[in-house]
Amino acid sequence: MIQQEGARLMLITHRTARLTEYEEARLAIEGGCRWVQLRMKGTLNLDDARRLSVLCKERNTLLCIDDDVEIALASGAGGVHVGKNDMPVAEVWEHVRAAGRERDFIVGATANTFEDICRAAEQGASYIGLGPYRFTQTKEKLSPVLGLEGYREILKQCREAGIHLPVYAIGGIEAADIPELMQTGITGIAISGSIVSADDPTAATCHLLKLITHNS
Repeated sequence: MIQQEGARLMLITHRTARLTEYEEARLAIEGGCRWVQLRMKGTLNLDDARRLSVLCKERNTLLCIDDDVEIALASGAGGVHVGKNDMPVAEVWEHVRAAGRERDFIVGATANTFEDICRAAEQGASYIGLGPYRFTQTKEKLSPVLGLEGYREILKQCREAGIHLPVYAIGGIEAADIPELMQTGITGIAISGSIVSADDPTAATCHLLKLITHNS
């Protein structure tokens, strides 16, 4: 699933006064996005996760749930994403194996440093969300910003160490950032605000995907 072109852009939901997480996902999917991470800090529930899971399956879109592996498994989602202070990746996989989902499930991990990536890779992470690129208000506890040089250096270290996990840049990324970011060696981009706060989220998604594809 990660290999399909539309999955090089990951929407991270962030409820606004105008749109629910479900509506954000629907509009982004209409724009070609094929990877959604459901983030509902403090309000995540199984009903909303199941409803979005149905939509994503109908539209051949990968759904990951932020932080909660039990809701991810119960909802039929395709994966879970865990932060640095959440359940360790190795422990997440124990839950996944107990549910018999290890063949059709992925586990993503947040990283801010090369050492974070090494740790996640050793524990079996399926992909890395590396950031933040710049300051973003969607994260309560923000790690040091990386900027372009940070991505270049960390991706270089990954290549030298033989670590070939898909790496997604995250954190306050805008359309104008994508050409240079894609040249650092990342796999794709994870975005929230540039889609959910756009006047036309579907058109914004389509534009972002074109930028990612053109600069890959």
